[in-house]
Amino acid sequence: MTIDSCIQCGETPKYKCPTCRQPYCSVLCCKLHKEKPCAPPQHDVENDLPNSSTSNYEFPTEDTVPIEKLNLLEQSKDVKTCLENPHLRQILMELDKSPHPDELMKKYMQEPIFTEFVDACLNIVQNT
Repeated sequence: MTIDSCIQCGETPKYKCPTCRQPYCSVLCCKLHKEKPCAPPQHDVENDLPNSSTSNYEFPTEDTVPIEKLNLLEQSKDVKTCLENPHLRQILMELDKSPHPDELMKKYMQEPIFTEFVDACLNIVQNT
């Protein structure tokens, strides 16, 4: 059985256990797997390094931003200046809690402080 096969029967997996991330192929195999306790995978310290790339993402896409570029956001003076604004912080908290952030984004893109923040973030991740 390889890592690309069901942990119960060896068939091609379609799903992963939400706890241990092991692959399984069906409801039956999931039920069999759940009969024994499982644990989350061990944390991989290498994936947290600042020089990591998009290969550390579980499902990278062509739009995935490399981790080293995301790390640059915390060093940006423009981003920090925007985050000093309490109104922007409130907007970001609402977006974070929203079940439909895409709808709120449309609304907040009309707010100058929010667009300034978005522009500052995009300048960092697109131009460096």
